[in-house]
Amino acid sequence: MIDLEERIRGSLLAGAVGDALGAPVEFLSLKEIHDRHGSRGVTGPLPSYGQPFAITDDTQMTLFVAEGLVLASRAGALQKPSERLRILHRAHLRWLRSQGASSRHPTFGRCEDEGWLIGLEELHQRRAPGHTCLSGLQSPRMGTIEEPLNTSKGCGGVMRVAPVGLALGVQDPFRLGAEVAALTHGHPSGYLSAGFLAAVLRSLLAGDDLRQACTAALEELARWPGHEETTEAVRSALSLAGNGEPTPERLETLGGAWVGEEALAIALYCVLVSENLEAVLLLAVNHGGDSDSTGAIAGNIAGAVWGAGGIPANWIEPLELRDEIEKLAELVRTGGA
Repeated sequence: MIDLEERIRGSLLAGAVGDALGAPVEFLSLKEIHDRHGSRGVTGPLPSYGQPFAITDDTQMTLFVAEGLVLASRAGALQKPSERLRILHRAHLRWLRSQGASSRHPTFGRCEDEGWLIGLEELHQRRAPGHTCLSGLQSPRMGTIEEPLNTSKGCGGVMRVAPVGLALGVQDPFRLGAEVAALTHGHPSGYLSAGFLAAVLRSLLAGDDLRQACTAALEELARWPGHEETTEAVRSALSLAGNGEPTPERLETLGGAWVGEEALAIALYCVLVSENLEAVLLLAVNHGGDSDSTGAIAGNIAGAVWGAGGIPANWIEPLELRDEIEKLAELVRTGGA
């Protein structure tokens, strides 16, 4: 029996491991991956960004979201929609500051005094941050679902919201996941894919299997305007997972994962067709698309299914910021107590 602590820790750790596995092959085609790494592609940790096993902006931002949730919990704000979103936005602004960028938002100058991640030198590294994430946070106002900043549906929204589904003090993970993504991504497919992921993770923590979790999340998704693209992408993943053996070529029929609904669909497919967490992550990164993001999202889901014990030990050991990730997992679980 996998307990709650193991699932939450597993989700954040496996997300970071998937991110790090995909980092060296992001932007490569499947042929280029095979040319560089052989017919099996990536089979384990590889160096990138001058580190033995480096995380990217996906995990960096995920950690700042987790920090924001912990701070919101400590402030008693998790059930106060406006206040919790303001706290989470300021956490994003601290990530922006860690990237050496500034913002025209009026709270940018004050956000540095909150939280503790901004003090970690390892997070002050640029790891190919997304343009939409940067530009959205540089805006003088906060993006919301009702007043979007843009029409972007890039996967930069869904790849960072896993902590929302893991924080048990959040009673409406779908809505908050969507709101967190909408801070930067204004297209419904950019933020509804994030809400879907948060809802799925919450269901997995409650003991549902992944197909059950997807069925429940699809019901919630159908209530939101503009859900059609995300609904179709999820249904395509569920259908593909029930037909034929998994291959990178079949996976690529779901898209390249550069947009939110495709990244979500690929991650779901990888978990649905795999027998263990290792197989999930290797399938999730060995394709010609946004490999680190699909690795991260698939890892978040798979970690909640199999727990931290399902991650190969020799993959966890060299992981950048492993200790900090584990500490944040515990704080997310306890609400920062």
